Amino acid sequence: DFLRDIGKQLTVSYMLAKDSVQSRMEGGISFTEFSYQLLQGWDYHHLNQTQKCTVQIAGADQWGNITAGTEIIRKMSAGEAHAVTCPLVTKADGTKFGKSAAGERIWLDPKLTSPYRFYQFWLNAGDDEAARYIRIFTLLGKEEIEAIEAEHAQAPHLRLLQKILAEDVTTRVHSKAAFESAQKISKILFGEGSIDDLRNMSLGEFSDFLGDGLPCMQISCESLGNGLSAIDVLTTPQVIAGCKSAFASKGEAKRALLANGVSINQQKVPLEKIVTVNDFIIQKKFALLRKGKKDYSIIELI
Repeated sequence: DFLRDIGKQLTVSYMLAKDSVQSRMEGGISFTEFSYQLLQGWDYHHLNQTQKCTVQIAGADQWGNITAGTEIIRKMSAGEAHAVTCPLVTKADGTKFGKSAAGERIWLDPKLTSPYRFYQFWLNAGDDEAARYIRIFTLLGKEEIEAIEAEHAQAPHLRLLQKILAEDVTTRVHSKAAFESAQKISKILFGEGSIDDLRNMSLGEFSDFLGDGLPCMQISCESLGNGLSAIDVLTTPQVIAGCKSAFASKGEAKRALLANGVSINQQKVPLEKIVTVNDFIIQKKFALLRKGKKDYSIIELI
């Protein structure tokens, strides 16, 4: 039915003339990719007939598919339909990003991309990317953006452009509270947060910590008792399969402690430190462990 009713509406020469097809001819295009414009055109016709849809809007790469739909609508029902496209948003290397693209996918749904990860995506954009993104994704005016860029150019290491971009987009997509939470988590993970930031962390904020892929090690209340030396805490065999201790041996842990290379809850741990239940300040159950500058993990008291 599809081949008879829809396939006959477009000629092969019409389909071959599409830029999206022409650009793929030399490198090879599969029959599936070639015929996709028929399927999307048919879909547009269906929406036109059942939902009175007369406009489709998409990225510039969809122009050929949408106009295939307007052609099918014209031929099958003598209807009028329109195509609107905008320049495709691309990464620095020219590739597009989105749900079907390779690499990290950025979703508006906080269950799929946490506000913290969302905030970090914009914050980590390169200067060239940030300059484009701030024009596309924010509501800032031209003069305001150019003033920000001029200030950014004076001290690029401060990443003013990225910070303003990340704040604007995260606040409008999620909320001011979500932005402030993401900012707090970022400060903590980059060593700028305080012990009070950890103590006051909400369960949702802590979930973002775990969502960032931080490994979690566990220690039992029985093992901790009234207090356990830092070396023992860092090397105690963990109680669940798959959990590793922070250090492979007591000697390795001792060397790290003597070199001031271990922090618990943003506080440097001295060799003689005794860890107690009071050190589990996040939700009264978790502690943040850092080895070196960026090697974070969570210790859970069970």
